[in-house]
Amino acid sequence: MQARLTYFREILRYVPRFRDRVFVIALDGAVVEDENFPNLLLDIALLRSLSIRVALVHGAAHQVRRYAELVKMTPSDVDGTGITDKATLNVAITAANRVTHEILEGLAAHDLRAVCPNAVVAHPKGILGGVDHLFTGRVERVDVGLLQVQLEHDIIPVVPPLGCDGAGNSYRLNSDAVAVEVAKALRAVKLIYLSTEGGVRGPRGVVRQMTVQEAGAFLKKYRADLSPWAVTKLGHAVRAGEEGVERIHIIDGREQEGLLGEVFSNEGTGTLVYANEYQSIRQAQKKDVRAVFHLIQQGVRADELVKRTRADLEKQIGDFFVFEVDRNPVACAALYQYPEQNKVELASVFVDDRYANQGIGLKLIHYAENVSREKKVAELFCLSTQAINYFVQKAGFRLGTPDDLPPARRERYEQNGRRSQVLVKVLTDQHKPAG
Repeated sequence: MQARLTYFREILRYVPRFRDRVFVIALDGAVVEDENFPNLLLDIALLRSLSIRVALVHGAAHQVRRYAELVKMTPSDVDGTGITDKATLNVAITAANRVTHEILEGLAAHDLRAVCPNAVVAHPKGILGGVDHLFTGRVERVDVGLLQVQLEHDIIPVVPPLGCDGAGNSYRLNSDAVAVEVAKALRAVKLIYLSTEGGVRGPRGVVRQMTVQEAGAFLKKYRADLSPWAVTKLGHAVRAGEEGVERIHIIDGREQEGLLGEVFSNEGTGTLVYANEYQSIRQAQKKDVRAVFHLIQQGVRADELVKRTRADLEKQIGDFFVFEVDRNPVACAALYQYPEQNKVELASVFVDDRYANQGIGLKLIHYAENVSREKKVAELFCLSTQAINYFVQKAGFRLGTPDDLPPARRERYEQNGRRSQVLVKVLTDQHKPAG
């Protein structure tokens, strides 16, 4: 029961931010035929009940393959990126129409109104590298006025991977590319790709979050090791971010409550590519006392931090800074000044367990160093019982002794009996011998 209440509180925290904003959800064709699809429709119904506007874009590669087998033909292209001959176009239209109907049927079962608009104007992709791509198209423009009218009247647009030109010709489109154009046109705050592969995997597993710049560098570095699916999803995510979409999510559409977990959670379930200030470090404020106290309590239970009362924290909150994910503090640290010795103590460094091994702790330390350098502080020190190697190997501290502590701090050190290791980092060349 408590877990469910916590989950509802998570949802409620995000609702004001997303009310009347647009989410574009892009579903691969295989997701529509997965057993979890009815659950996705429930998730979409919940989003609509919270006054979040939703536009759907779907693919049909899975269905194109299957229909091609039924008519005993080999498609020249299945996902709208290669060459589409006339026979393949006919199969793609049949497949896409079937997927559109299944989505409309499912939405109707949840009392959601939806339509399939002719909102995508397409032109031929043309001759590239000397090769005519025939009926493969590219998005020329999106009829944003048509889509906005539907959204304003609580109607969900369902956009297939097809487009028409002004002369009545149809073209096969890549659904990932269509989703980017629809998200841009509607100024969506989120573009969510639902596939059957989940988040983008790197050398250490699924990459949970990347800036647009980091995603572009990741794609360049690991392109040869990524699946074609990951390359196209990440490539379109980067383009969407560069062209104004704040957040792009790549998740597994087969995971129950995966969509809600991605939208209404700091952690997410797949890969997030973000273009805005999704993460930031800032000075703690009075409103952060509860969150910081909760973080410190985690550290106390793990015997990593010294116990502090909430009353003490309320008095000292001005010494703290927090690391936010989606405007929620998930890590903290404090800086205590010793001006007579020109030293600063870095204390209470703690990262929520859910965000471990993401480099957040090191970002906090670097932030503390920068703040201290701006104040012309000569030396930064900290005390640790369990993270000694981390401070030495990752953050560049050296092992010190109690003699390195300012007298007032040395006195408290002797009194608490924790026998913590003293770690020191020189920030200026003040202590170096002349010459």
